[in-house]
Amino acid sequence: MNNSFGNTTRLLGAGLRALLVLTVLCGVLYPLAVTGIAQAAFSQQANGSEITDKSGRVVGSALIGQTYGDDPRFFQPRPSAGLGENTNNTQYELLVSGASNKAADNPDLVKAVNEAKAKVLADNTVPGYTPEAAQVPADAVTSSGSGLDPHISPAYAELQAHRVAVRNDLPPARVEKLVAEHTEGRTLGFMGEPRVNVLELNTALKDLAGQR
Repeated sequence: MNNSFGNTTRLLGAGLRALLVLTVLCGVLYPLAVTGIAQAAFSQQANGSEITDKSGRVVGSALIGQTYGDDPRFFQPRPSAGLGENTNNTQYELLVSGASNKAADNPDLVKAVNEAKAKVLADNTVPGYTPEAAQVPADAVTSSGSGLDPHISPAYAELQAHRVAVRNDLPPARVEKLVAEHTEGRTLGFMGEPRVNVLELNTALKDLAGQR
């Protein structure tokens, strides 16, 4: 009996010591080390890839798209049913995330794409510039797989540049230069496609328009 009790006590003691050691190592020291390395080497990413305006105010994250209420002064993101508004940031709210999962020949999807294309052409027709249907890229009329993509293609940004220039009373060439300055290349030079972060672009646009 005594031997059994002693063995049980030793096993419980060993288990508790192992629990304590592993808790300190895995629950305290390891998270602190990873957090320290992340803050030292990748502070921007570790803190949510925040984007700030020239005043230092955080306007959002580079990882999540925002809507602009069809405001003609700004570049518009990809279509998405997952972006709305909330009281904390009136530019976006994560309502849903995901694709429609509709086939390319689905009548509802075809109708939505045609309507979106017509709207893009109408919205971006300004004095001195009339875009053609062939200029409308796929990302202008379809949402991404997540529905929250923060990027658009350079082609879609360039399509909007004339409208943005007119609405902000800026030279088209200056807005096109702004688009070029915020166009990101392929990751590591070969992965993905060139892209433009809409929030970063609009933040720079707002600063530029405010300087006039």
